[in-house]
Amino acid sequence: MAQSISITQQRPADSQPTTQWPALPSTTQGLLSCGVIAGPLFAAVALVQVLTVPGFQITRHAVSLLETGPFGGIQIANFLVSGALLVGYAAGSRRALRGRPGAVLVPVLLGVCGLGFIGGAFFHPDPGLGFPLGTPDVIPTTMSTHALLHMACGSLAFLSLIAACFVLARPFAAHQQRRRATVLRVAGAIFAVGLIESFSGGPLGSLVLYATASIALIAVALAARWLQFSNSI
Repeated sequence: MAQSISITQQRPADSQPTTQWPALPSTTQGLLSCGVIAGPLFAAVALVQVLTVPGFQITRHAVSLLETGPFGGIQIANFLVSGALLVGYAAGSRRALRGRPGAVLVPVLLGVCGLGFIGGAFFHPDPGLGFPLGTPDVIPTTMSTHALLHMACGSLAFLSLIAACFVLARPFAAHQQRRRATVLRVAGAIFAVGLIESFSGGPLGSLVLYATASIALIAVALAARWLQFSNSI
């Protein structure tokens, strides 16, 4: 009897602190699924257009310029749907990260990124550099209000996405998931470099911007998937 009492008293001291997160409800899982879909969807739909739209050259034309082309409705829908999915992801991350590192900033950054995408669907860039076909092959010397607002929305979305990569790394690092945290940080750094290269007028700026943005979008999509299984950490 004495031995039994001794063992019972020792258990709390011997127990190991758990790093498991609680299982997520189905609604939260569904919202995180929006994040799993958003980035790869945007990158894939844009890539199909890059390869098929007549006159479009990714080495010269930004993906946003597809909105002004013969199938512009596809890219407009791509911005709109992907942005809405990112907003859903923001709501899911708020629930999944409650009480953990990044619980405040991650939803805000993802939400701003999603709203920036949605804004990009409503405000369109000006045609230029020979696209759509028949447009003068020069950079427009002036910008319409629509184009300025599109640029503002895009810049806001890009900067929020970069920041989201770094802040999303925090909860994984805190739970000893260093490889996942590194993937997110590297993706954010790659996109930051790509954004600087694009804005500096590099010869392949549009291609670099699309490629590095896709890397960051896929990284945050992976983070959404990891969060869905966060209770197994």
